[in-house]
Amino acid sequence: MEARARRKEKVGTVVSDSMDKTIVVRIDRIAKHAMYNKIMSGSSKVMAHDEKKEAKVGDKVKIEETRPLSKNKRWRLVEIVKN
Repeated sequence: MEARARRKEKVGTVVSDSMDKTIVVRIDRIAKHAMYNKIMSGSSKVMAHDEKKEAKVGDKVKIEETRPLSKNKRWRLVEIVKN
């Protein structure tokens, strides 16, 4: 039997903590266009589970993929990288 794949981890910024035990994290990405060599930037927002309600707006956090916890939550808070 093969070993289980590692869970995806991402680093992002908390943009909302107004929900109970849930934070909204913005994940920014930068990539170079394959043909035109221009720098492109984009972002996506995901909801993450924060059991202890310790992350605040503006914190840089590390989140990891997990089983579906609700309709929109598929990530959970691992640690707060920087306040």
